[in-house]
Amino acid sequence: MNIEHVAIYVNNLEVVKNFFVKYFGAKPSEKYTNFRQDFSSYFLVFDNGSRFEIMHRSTMIDPKKAKYRSGYHHVALNVGGKKDVDELTAKIEDDGFFIVAAPRTTGDGYYASIVTDPEGNEIELLAGNVN
Repeated sequence: MNIEHVAIYVNNLEVVKNFFVKYFGAKPSEKYTNFRQDFSSYFLVFDNGSRFEIMHRSTMIDPKKAKYRSGYHHVALNVGGKKDVDELTAKIEDDGFFIVAAPRTTGDGYYASIVTDPEGNEIELLAGNVN
């Protein structure tokens, strides 16, 4: 068994798509739109074939986000080694995005940082080799 894809709703589909393309090399599918259902989405495909779906409806309300809540919290992406985590974190920060946690070795042995996308969704950047 494996996870086929993970999906989240976003407020600005194009901005979030461009973020994942620019920083993570995601290849976007053609935009899917279902006008009857007021729904549009992209599948973002990564080099290893894993997929992340971003979805939007025009009737969405942007609720205030709480740090701890039920539901989606973050997605973790393996970006290579420790140097890759450091460099990508710095690039994302230089471009004005919020860094939740600077690169460090976590208590469970991962080398990771946590950044946010343009809508404040958390993305954990992981080095491929633990310890």
